[in-house]
Amino acid sequence: MDLQSLTLLVEILDAGNLSAAARRLKMSRANVSYHLNQLERSVGAQLVRRTTRRAEPTEIGLRLYQHGVAIQTELLAARESVTALGEGLQGRVRLSVPSGYGQLVMADWLIDFKRQYPGIVLDVVFENRIEDLLRDEVDIAVRVIPEPPQNLVARDLGPVRYVACASRDYAKKHPLPVQLDELQGAPVVTAAVIGRQLRVSAYQGETRREVILEPTLISENFLFLRQAILAGLGIGLVPDYVVQEDVRRGDVLTTLDDWRLSIFGTQMFMLYMPNRQHTRAIRTFIDFILERVRAPAAEPVDQSQR
Repeated sequence: MDLQSLTLLVEILDAGNLSAAARRLKMSRANVSYHLNQLERSVGAQLVRRTTRRAEPTEIGLRLYQHGVAIQTELLAARESVTALGEGLQGRVRLSVPSGYGQLVMADWLIDFKRQYPGIVLDVVFENRIEDLLRDEVDIAVRVIPEPPQNLVARDLGPVRYVACASRDYAKKHPLPVQLDELQGAPVVTAAVIGRQLRVSAYQGETRREVILEPTLISENFLFLRQAILAGLGIGLVPDYVVQEDVRRGDVLTTLDDWRLSIFGTQMFMLYMPNRQHTRAIRTFIDFILERVRAPAAEPVDQSQR
């Protein structure tokens, strides 16, 4: 058994199947399968259970995988130590962030991080997918979800508050809903699954209600949703950070403020694999983001002009 064989095993289990591992390793699937068979033959035990869709480790396969990850991490740390002699911190952080939160909240943090650590390569993907967050060679994912997956480490980045809102011009022409049920008759602008009804959860003290809506404008791009709200196309259901400055200026009004609304969840989490010994670059990035989250919040939005 050699390091190359362990690396192959790690790539297969990280990718989730032989085909994905082959793409990562720039090998044919048959070649990956051959080398895996050779490794299992040398060990004398099955290391990976193969199905048509998934590759999962056996008990001994999991142990070897953990050793392989630890060795890879130590090699990376050794390279970092050599590279860092006389230089700043080096490394790479592969990050997946939600489109709206990433652009409107995290963008300034990421730029500040890059200024502080110019030797670290930031590879940032803006996406909202929840399934298989860390399958595409992503070190860290930030997501709004009701409950974090049990197989991932979840660091709480704080609550996410959705608001029902509309432009001041829209409010001059149309009465804003003052009851939850009135949302059902309004043109709703929000992020949702295309082709499906939107199930909105609403909380008021101990009371919990659900409202089924059929939005008239749907997008995962929150900057576009903000434009649509400002254009007076309907009632926006978006996280408060999307329209915070517009509310502060008085261009956007909120309604149903005594209800706590939720579409995808009410908490933001930073997620990463628990069985990875992270590089200094990744550990530094995690600490940097957590410090930013814990920094004193901005002053609350003044809506006295409403």
